[in-house]
Order: sequence, then C-alpha cells, then structure tokens
Amino acid sequence: MRVFGIDCGSETTGFGVVQTLPASGRAGHSQDLTPIAFGGISPPKKLALPERLAFVHARLATLLDEHQPDIVAVEEVFYSVNAKSALKLGHVRGIALLAIANAGLPLAEYAPLTIKSTVTGYGLAQKEQVQFMVARLLNLPEPPQPADAADALAIAICHIHHAQTFAAQQPARSTPRRP
Repeated sequence: MRVFGIDCGSETTGFGVVQTLPASGRAGHSQDLTPIAFGGISPPKKLALPERLAFVHARLATLLDEHQPDIVAVEEVFYSVNAKSALKLGHVRGIALLAIANAGLPLAEYAPLTIKSTVTGYGLAQKEQVQFMVARLLNLPEPPQPADAADALAIAICHIHHAQTFAAQQPARSTPRRP
C-alpha cells in the first residue's frame, strides 16, 4: 500500500509518501515502512491568498500524479482559538481536498490526537517527539525537515497502522466449497 499524507498549513503544507513492503523478519513487524518522498510546499509570501492557494493546489496535483498513491490521508479539522488562522488553514485544507478529489483518490482523515498517539504513543506529543519517532519508524538518519513533512509522514504512518488493524479485525473470507 502506498499512502500520501498531507499536513495542511497556512505557511507550509507538508507532504509525505510511505509505502508498506513485506516484513524483513523483524519480530513484531508484519510490514516494513519505506519512505518514498517528503517535503514542504511553501508558496512565495509575496503572493496574494488566491495565488498562494493555486500554488499549493498545483504542486499537490503534480505530486499526487507523480507518486500514484493508493489513498491520501489528511488531518481532520481541529478547533483553533484564532479564527483568522483557522480560516486560512481551512482554505488550504479545502484546496488539498479538491486536489485529492480531482485525482480520483480515496481519502482517510484522522484526528490530531489519533495521529500523535499512533506514532508516539502519546496524543499530546510535541512536534519534536513526532519528528523523532517518524525518523525511527522510517529508519531515517535524522528527523525529516521541515517539521510539516514529518507531520505528513506521521499521518501516512497513522493510516497504515489503522488500515492494518482494521484488516486484522475483519473475519477471514472463506471460499465456499463446491458439492
């Protein structure tokens, strides 16, 4: 499975692509996680909001086409004390959802607490803890930069983990016997 994670941000939108491969035999691991790509999309600050949104949309559309994911995972909307910041974030999230829909890809959404607890074991983990654990889980030599890319990778890892758990909970399908 190839998962494209998106961490929407008003300044930088992080992206991360993670693929599962058959396990290498490590105890307790049914699949190995392989990072395919990650980074940040930062439109020039001099652009007006509509142009910044168009920039992010175009880059996401290109990346989705380039990496051909099976599914895209995004952080759910969260509440913010600052309404102006929440509105800007909502704009970016909207164009990300548009890029996903235009690519015809399925979408999975996860709450921030779910993402953090899946990756770090603690739902209120700090950004540095998420970066550290993403690096460990993906066998990266150092934490991914920018932090938004680490968050996007964490979202992808979260989906892989939850998809594996969901699949394991489903009853095995048996083939009906012929008389």
